Amino acid sequence: MSMSKVAIVRGTDPPDMTVRALEMVNASEAVSAEKPVLIKPNYVNTEHPSTGITTDSRVIEGVVAFLKKRDTKEVIIGEGTGYGDTFDAFRIAGVHDVAEKWKVGMVDLNKDEFIEVTPANHVTLKKVKIAKTALESTIISVPKLKPHRWTGVTLSLKNMMGTMTPKGSMHRHLNQNIVDLASAVTPRIAVIDGIIAGEGHETSGNPVEMNLVIAGTDPVAVDAVGAAVMCIAPEGVKHLRLAEERGLGTHQLEHIQILGEPIERRLEESSRHRL
Repeated sequence: MSMSKVAIVRGTDPPDMTVRALEMVNASEAVSAEKPVLIKPNYVNTEHPSTGITTDSRVIEGVVAFLKKRDTKEVIIGEGTGYGDTFDAFRIAGVHDVAEKWKVGMVDLNKDEFIEVTPANHVTLKKVKIAKTALESTIISVPKLKPHRWTGVTLSLKNMMGTMTPKGSMHRHLNQNIVDLASAVTPRIAVIDGIIAGEGHETSGNPVEMNLVIAGTDPVAVDAVGAAVMCIAPEGVKHLRLAEERGLGTHQLEHIQILGEPIERRLEESSRHRL
């Protein structure tokens, strides 16, 4: 059985860290030249990334820089925020500046055309309306490193909720629905923003300075490593177990090759950097 590779990069230059992490896991192999690339951050609301709630635009810039160096034809930054206006969230986080600098598009997925699909091998989510842009693109999920009250963690798989409507319909059978949704819109690359992570729960606003980026081409493995960095046992995160059973990746740390920073060192340092 081949090992999934996940890179943990520590530093003080988020764009450069992100590029290095993506290079370490050969992420360019997961990008199709035939399809546009959708960079999907997490703007559950319009709070600034320094709160530990939303994705740092400097990590997004690193993803864009990585793609542009490889002559990716079309790059789009897209999100459908849960609370507030998506473009307000982009402006507050600095995404507008990144898009203008690199000449990439932006889209509010909440206002996109939606297409109803049936997730493959679904269990609880029989039909779901997904933004057309997401269905037609190679997806790079760029969530914030933070826990969640109901699902343990909210990372690259759960981040796909921003591509569908209505979001409230997900909350019954949430863990299974996350996996069903990820079967329909599977991230090909996951990049977790752990520059300033969140503690407590998904919108608590308890920031922790960690100065790291986690990346890989197995989104389940990336989420498992992200969970472990937060001292959350991956095997205790139900949707990660279900995702592995569905064949979306592995959540078992013994089947994941960690490149760069060891998990243990990040745990020791995070305890000393509460903001």
